[in-house]
Amino acid sequence: MNKQNRRDFLKSVTTVGITAAGLSAAAPTKLNAAPENVLSEDRMGVLVDTTVCIGCRKCEWACKESHGMHAGDIEDYDEKGIFNSRRRPDHTGHTVVNEYENDKNRSLPIYLKVQCMHCDRPACVSACIVGAFSKKESGAVIWDDSKCIGCRYCMVACPFQIPAFDYHKALEPDIHKCDFCFDRTKNGKLPACVEICPVETLTYGKRSDLIQVARNKIKNYPDRYLDHIFGETEVGGTSWLYLASKEFEKLDFPKLGKNPAPGVSESIQHGIFAYFIPPIALYALLGGIMWISKNRDKSEGEAH
Repeated sequence: MNKQNRRDFLKSVTTVGITAAGLSAAAPTKLNAAPENVLSEDRMGVLVDTTVCIGCRKCEWACKESHGMHAGDIEDYDEKGIFNSRRRPDHTGHTVVNEYENDKNRSLPIYLKVQCMHCDRPACVSACIVGAFSKKESGAVIWDDSKCIGCRYCMVACPFQIPAFDYHKALEPDIHKCDFCFDRTKNGKLPACVEICPVETLTYGKRSDLIQVARNKIKNYPDRYLDHIFGETEVGGTSWLYLASKEFEKLDFPKLGKNPAPGVSESIQHGIFAYFIPPIALYALLGGIMWISKNRDKSEGEAH
C-alpha cells in the first residue's frame, strides 16, 4: 500500500470511529437492519432420500463448479477414503457427503448429503444485525457480502451449525454456505446438485408437494423408511427435507423441537441492538475497518 493510500485508509477508519462514537453518545435511536424474510406458500424445496444415495459425491463437485470454487476433476470424487472422517461444509465447499453404518445391511452404507437447510424461519436472518441474510420467496436463504461486518452471529445462531467463516482471509469477512443455487433457480434451472445426481436421491419441487411425496413413500414402504420427515416441522420447518431408514440423531442431525430457532436469537438481537448504546461504537469501528479493508483489497485486485 503506498503512503497516499495508507493515509486515505487511516482517514476512513478514523471517520468511522468518530461517527460510531458520536452515534453512541446521541439520544437512543432505533437500529433499523430489518432483513427480507419472505415465507411463500409456493416456496421450493428438496427431498433427500438417503436410502437411495450411493455416495458418488458428484453433488459436491457440481456445487463447487457452479459457484466458481476449485472443483478439480470429477473422477477424483470416487475416492472413498474421505469417508473415514466426518466433514462439514466450509469455505472450500458448500456441501459434503458423509458415510454412516447401515444397521440393517452392513455392506450397504448410508450416505448423507449435508448443506444449509434453508429454514422457513431462519435463525441466521434473525440474528444478523445488519440484514446481510435474507429469506427469499423461492425458499432460499442467501447472504450479501456487501453488508456483512464479520460478526459471525449467524454461526452462533444456526441450529445446524452451517455458516462457515473463511479464517484464511481475516480482513475479508466472507461467510460461506449453500445459497440453494439462487442464481440458477431464478432463471429456471435446477440446483446444480439436483441436476447432476445420477440416482435421483434429490427431488426438487414445491415444498408442500415434496412433503406429500415423502408421506407416500413412508406409507408404501414402511420397512424402508422411518415414519419421520426431517425438516417438516423441525425449528418451524426447512426447505430441505430428509427421509432415512435410521434414526436421524444417529446420522448427526441435531434433536430439535418445532419452535423456530429465531425465538432465541431475536430476543438477543432486540435486547442488545434495539437501541444504540456505547458498545455499538466498537462494533461499528471494527465492522468499518473490515468493510473498508475488504473493499480496498478488492479494488486493488481489480486494478492489477
